[in-house]
Amino acid sequence: MPRLRPRHAVRAALAALVPLALLGAVTGPAHAAPRAAWPEPVPVVSHVETTDPVVFITIDDGWFHDPAAAKLLLDRRVPASLFLLPGAYAYDSGYFHTLLDQGRSRVENHTVDHPDLTALDAAGQKAEVCGARDQHLARFGDGPRLLRPPYGTYDATTRTTARACGAKALVTWTHDLTTWGQWTPPTPALKAGDIILLHFNETVTQDLKRALDAAEAAGLTPAPLRDYVPE
Repeated sequence: MPRLRPRHAVRAALAALVPLALLGAVTGPAHAAPRAAWPEPVPVVSHVETTDPVVFITIDDGWFHDPAAAKLLLDRRVPASLFLLPGAYAYDSGYFHTLLDQGRSRVENHTVDHPDLTALDAAGQKAEVCGARDQHLARFGDGPRLLRPPYGTYDATTRTTARACGAKALVTWTHDLTTWGQWTPPTPALKAGDIILLHFNETVTQDLKRALDAAEAAGLTPAPLRDYVPE
């Protein structure tokens, strides 16, 4: 094979590089697709820092529809936060429509199926939280603004998922006054900003009376939780 002269060798090298340069000009540099922005995590609230003489009544689940509890909430104009499960109102949503339409209560998010959210991946958490939001909005026309994770368990994904699904805060509690079976928890001396947890179970009426009596003894008035939690 004949040897190329230096000038010819340079021309040959340039000829080989030109197609590669043109290919780069046509295709351009490779860039990764931009990542979708993920929302900021919501704050976690177990007690509201306030000097107002207020306390917050929250009632979970919704399985037991006690007329006496509804009457107490309506007669005393209690602005309760109802963290409801869709399955618990599916067979009798009228009970909660009455509380929302004639009283001061508001429906909030407690997921669809009451799982431990920390056992789910991001997609699973979103299905639970956004799914409950959509069902509440469709049934009551009132979209939840607060999320209470079942069992009070949550992780970083729960806090960002809550924001993505329209919640402004993740709410736990200061005191659980729910009676379970034969065990009734002691009644604490309530302080301004305390969040009280109750459940729609067989003892909801007596538990609600006990909570309201404790609030009155402390000089506190039930207030709407939505109005006091930070964004």
